[in-house]
Amino acid sequence: MIEIKNLCKTFELDGKKVEALKNVNITIESGDIYGIIGMSGAGKSTLVRCINMLERPTEGSVVIDGTDIGALSEKELRSVRRNVTMIFQGFNLLMQRTCLKNICFPLELSGVKKEDAKKRAAELLDIVGLPDKANAYPAQLSGGQQQRIAIARALTTNPKVLLCDEATSALDPKTTHSILNLLKEINQKTGITIVVITHQMSVVEEICSKVAILDNGTVVEEGEVANIFANPRSEAAKKLVLPEGENIIVPDNPDETPVRIVFNGAAAASKPLISQMAIDIGVAANILSASTKTIGGKVYGVMNLGVAGGSEKVKAAADYINSVPDVIAEEVKADV
Repeated sequence: MIEIKNLCKTFELDGKKVEALKNVNITIESGDIYGIIGMSGAGKSTLVRCINMLERPTEGSVVIDGTDIGALSEKELRSVRRNVTMIFQGFNLLMQRTCLKNICFPLELSGVKKEDAKKRAAELLDIVGLPDKANAYPAQLSGGQQQRIAIARALTTNPKVLLCDEATSALDPKTTHSILNLLKEINQKTGITIVVITHQMSVVEEICSKVAILDNGTVVEEGEVANIFANPRSEAAKKLVLPEGENIIVPDNPDETPVRIVFNGAAAASKPLISQMAIDIGVAANILSASTKTIGGKVYGVMNLGVAGGSEKVKAAADYINSVPDVIAEEVKADV
């Protein structure tokens, strides 16, 4: 378990104090995949560097499995960092070393015998799906392959915690998906705790069970990912979850009435709800905007409709939609 307690970090910049982190409190259970998300400058990378004491907090503590690691000596911290490893956006591979030797590197530093290190590195190449790249150099690999090698290197010491600092930000969506799948597989097979630092909500929804949202160095919201998506309370969460905003879009057709639908964990249906409504009760609706996400087979978010045909049709549409579990529909004023 990782317990971040009353954590503060202040930097001096041009003679002025800058508060990068302000009284951060987060608990990450062992075996979780936990997301820490925020816009640029929110303090995410500073926080992750405080978790392994690459940055020393100004105040507060980081307790891992009952040990306050801020109270440890540098020698003791080096031992902790074998259990708390890290991967980065830039991969940080040694370009003059082959993939096998990159993975061996942490083991060499730990004094592991050369043959034992090679054996462990070969096992990890299999785990990350690149057994044929042992003798290749990083420059010969794609970005996704380089990140797989970085993950393998981070796993050499059988760590309990893997910190991922914007680890997929430099990758295209397809490659990002494959890396996230790999991390999920590793988590399921080994029980390793994974902390994902990202500015991409799509990463959180795909891989994380819980999330903390940082804004200007402060945790403004935290909890189950599904709950945050269902009911974002803070402005920062709303911007991340509903980037299009919550405002009603006024229909171009003056005969249409705006109706807002909120999906609060509704089961994803095989047939689209609005199309099914037209089939079942003969009420057609124009989708004006939608910001919805499917997480674990459930739908979260907001959709704005324009419903024509007067008040009776609008009421029929609202009644039909409200009959669906975990979906709420309401007629709204055009200026809301």
